[in-house]
Amino acid sequence: MITKLPPLAEMLDLIPDAICVVDAEGCFLLVNASFERIFGYTPEEVLGRPIFELVHPDDRAATVQQAEQVMTGALQRHFRNRYVHKNGHSLDIQWSAHWLPDHGVRIGVGREVTELRRVERELEHRASHDPLTGLPNRHRLQGALQSAIAHAMQADEGLAVLYLDLDGFKGANDRGGHDAGDHVLREVAKRLQQGLRQGDLVARVGGDEFVVLLPGCRNAAAAGGVADGLRARLSPPYVLPDGLFRLDASVGIACFPEDGSDPAVLLAHADRAMYAAKRQR
Repeated sequence: MITKLPPLAEMLDLIPDAICVVDAEGCFLLVNASFERIFGYTPEEVLGRPIFELVHPDDRAATVQQAEQVMTGALQRHFRNRYVHKNGHSLDIQWSAHWLPDHGVRIGVGREVTELRRVERELEHRASHDPLTGLPNRHRLQGALQSAIAHAMQADEGLAVLYLDLDGFKGANDRGGHDAGDHVLREVAKRLQQGLRQGDLVARVGGDEFVVLLPGCRNAAAAGGVADGLRARLSPPYVLPDGLFRLDASVGIACFPEDGSDPAVLLAHADRAMYAAKRQR
């Protein structure tokens, strides 16, 4: 007995991922039911329209480039980009795509990964930021410093690193326990961020130790001016449950390229300079 198969379109509509077929110019020729569920557009609203019109503007150039690669014969798997839903919100989509030259069409299968991407970004943030203050951590600092050095070399610009250690911070823990100490550290982080330019970076690298990265800083004198400004921001009292609390900071400075051209060397130089400043208090 020969079984008659149902129409292909009915089978495609059962697939939970979006399936679309576009011509060589990228105009829709076919979409399945899940396309409407994911993107919000009915088939009648998209057929004949270029698929790139739905792509998020920031991802459009990369998507066009990817489509061109697929049309050279490369099978594309796991390409991610963002689309704009009919209601206006952004969608993260992961695609597999293939070009069929005999038919002059591209076939794409897209899976929405918006929630997955949100979780990935959250995990990436946790891996690169201090959970207490929200500042970049030592790992993030290393990468940022390496990139800043490479840019300074290429652009023939200066670069400075400040290493800050809080003087008297232990008193906050002694007076109010770790809750009081955590409150002070969060406030310190906030004040440091407020005292920096756009493009500068401050990271927490230890219990009460912070590092400030100053791209484009021309020399040690300019870095010293920033350091003095940050110390002034830290000097107003902090409010603890049992009253006001004051602290200061010792700051060490290292400049590229005078004090080193490697992240570890620059940080070590700034660290030594910080301890030298602390001994002079």
